[in-house]
Amino acid sequence: MTTWIWAVAAVVVSAVYLSWTAGRLDRLHARIDAARASLDAQLLRRASVAQELATSALLDPAASLLLYEASHAARQTEDEHREVAESELSLALRAVFAEPEQVAVLLRAPGGEEAVRDLTAAVRRVPMARRFHNDAVRAARAVREHRLVRYFRLAGRAPFPMAFEMDDEPPAVFTPEGAPA
Repeated sequence: MTTWIWAVAAVVVSAVYLSWTAGRLDRLHARIDAARASLDAQLLRRASVAQELATSALLDPAASLLLYEASHAARQTEDEHREVAESELSLALRAVFAEPEQVAVLLRAPGGEEAVRDLTAAVRRVPMARRFHNDAVRAARAVREHRLVRYFRLAGRAPFPMAFEMDDEPPAVFTPEGAPA
């Protein structure tokens, strides 16, 4: 009789553990979805601010064209090519704002101070949003790699989470160390 009690207790404990793990995995997937939405919003904001600056006539024509093409591509690309397009926008931003003097000229122009402030905020938020997303992906992957999660298919039909890898290094003049005075 006690063998049956121990067997039932083991089954109940196992069921509770599997249920808790499935719930945890579900919460991690929800966290990934929220982090991805936040990352998408920050990337869209950065591309929009860059495109707005490119069309504002505050930059020279070559810089405007380079920035406009990169920001337009980042806004219009499909998901499978988004990492590359966003990396190219980062490269374009670094090329356009390679020298602190360019930012100083932009700050002196009418409306330039607001444009620099908006772009600085947008550029600084992207790495944080990407880090939050990739941390959530890393946590979900760690849970999904457990043997019991795979055997009992606790992830259901949720796709395997993928990290968002891109070059998100801001131009030096937009970092706290190189911020314009």
